[in-house]
Amino acid sequence: MPMHMPFPTTSSIVRIFAVAASFVALTSATLAQEETDQKPEPQVQSVYPEMPDGVPPVLSVKDAVAKKPEEMKAYTDVIPGSDVTFEMLPIPAGEFLLGSPSEEEDRNKDEGPQVAVAIEPFWMGKCEVTWDEFHVFQFKLDQQARLKGTAKPTLQDPWADAVSRPTPPYVPMDFGMGIKGYPAVCMTQFGARQYCKWLSQKTGRFYRLPTEAEWEYACRAGTTTAYSWGDDVDLIDDYAWYFDNADDQYQQVGKKKPNPWGLYDMHGNVSEWVIDQYDKKFYATLAEQISANPAGKALVSPINWPLKLYPRTVRGGSWDDDPDRLRSASRRRSTKGWKVQDPQLPKSIWFLTDASFVGFRLVRPLKQPTAAEMAKYWETEVEEVFEIQQKQRRGGR
Repeated sequence: MPMHMPFPTTSSIVRIFAVAASFVALTSATLAQEETDQKPEPQVQSVYPEMPDGVPPVLSVKDAVAKKPEEMKAYTDVIPGSDVTFEMLPIPAGEFLLGSPSEEEDRNKDEGPQVAVAIEPFWMGKCEVTWDEFHVFQFKLDQQARLKGTAKPTLQDPWADAVSRPTPPYVPMDFGMGIKGYPAVCMTQFGARQYCKWLSQKTGRFYRLPTEAEWEYACRAGTTTAYSWGDDVDLIDDYAWYFDNADDQYQQVGKKKPNPWGLYDMHGNVSEWVIDQYDKKFYATLAEQISANPAGKALVSPINWPLKLYPRTVRGGSWDDDPDRLRSASRRRSTKGWKVQDPQLPKSIWFLTDASFVGFRLVRPLKQPTAAEMAKYWETEVEEVFEIQQKQRRGGR
């Protein structure tokens, strides 16, 4: 007798179609994913405009132009789109001994051996960069002023607007110590370098961080003593803010006596970024280079170009230091501990949550560098920092 298959019930038909529909959907989704995988990812548009070719026009400022060292004068520059100004002082060319003599009191081993160094002429900031200046960059106050109609657009804006700016810190980086007239602090060396790049685009004048050799040369201002005022540490209250007189915070710039070349707060208030990688044996390396030179001439503007994130160099000592760290030759290295309280992962490329004693000062060389040389002073050498910067330029954090 032939066997007959039972006729499917309505419920079984529904289940069959449901399974079939699921299979079709799954297959379609798989094919769609395969097509997506084969297609190139769409380009994410930058939140920054593209920087124009060439260099921005130079903003006209009285006494800011010089072709020869003897033509250099002090001048006051202005940040376009704001009423913020800053003063730059001429620093003459010359030679000096970098480092401290072996007999100097409180000397550290990384300050020697002393080496003869030749420095080319440059301008240097009369004071440390203040929050008044840095906030224009940090909070895009220049762009806000243009949007509000309180400031007119300038020819330099397309270049300046294309420069990366800081992402918001999780707490105010002044930590309640003061804004107007106070030194800007807590920025990474990368943040300081990007500020210099932005300011250069805003003004058409090349600004950068000083080299370690330039910084000490300007700090000493022709002196050979432990401090620019001499060896008498008892005079420190006239010239510097440090642990015993600063009331546990930084102070307004330019309130103490300047050094012989008119620079304020080179000793104390806030330590200052220089461009160099920190290397405790760097001076010994320079001494070997001089020894290998038959003429034994001074090295011209040596730089220990940074290649890794830590350690970098700060100079001058701060409001949180004892007098020995304020000596002209004293060196300090940056550490990962300067970001301990930063809750972000990865940690900020812009700010140091635990370094409210670190700021910076501007330098502008008389000799105009090439575009590649400028970029070397401004841009990061660390791949991780570069990748985060590029992500932020696309709207990420």
